[in-house]
Amino acid sequence: MANITRSNPFSLSGSSPFEDIFEGFFRPVGVAAEHQPQIKIDVDEDKNDYKVLAEIPGVKKENIHVSVDGNQVSISAESHQEKEVKEGTKVLRSERYYGKVSRSFFLEQEVDETAADAEYKDGILTLTLPKKVNASTKRLTVR
Repeated sequence: MANITRSNPFSLSGSSPFEDIFEGFFRPVGVAAEHQPQIKIDVDEDKNDYKVLAEIPGVKKENIHVSVDGNQVSISAESHQEKEVKEGTKVLRSERYYGKVSRSFFLEQEVDETAADAEYKDGILTLTLPKKVNASTKRLTVR
């Protein structure tokens, strides 16, 4: 009598001949929850400045730090949450994040740090970063 076995060609268990083809495409649903949250940004540019919108929900503005160094912009935020446990209660599930996130990126032109502005409202950090006006360019005469 022949042994009949059930096979799933999309299984990542190692028994599938398609495992090498599909490796890295399918991930268990729980893996995404293990990663730290990212700061999502939009960057717009006009003639005089850059406008950055950074999505940082659930953080107090005192815990957001922005630094500008030439054309590099760094944003970091720290989430603190007091945990109140009442007697006789038990936490069944907690999906909130505790910790620190950061994001750095480069802009095409240097930023004038002295005129830069930051505002945080409703979970959105808005940065207005004026472009640094280059001093007069000196043209050299070739001898």
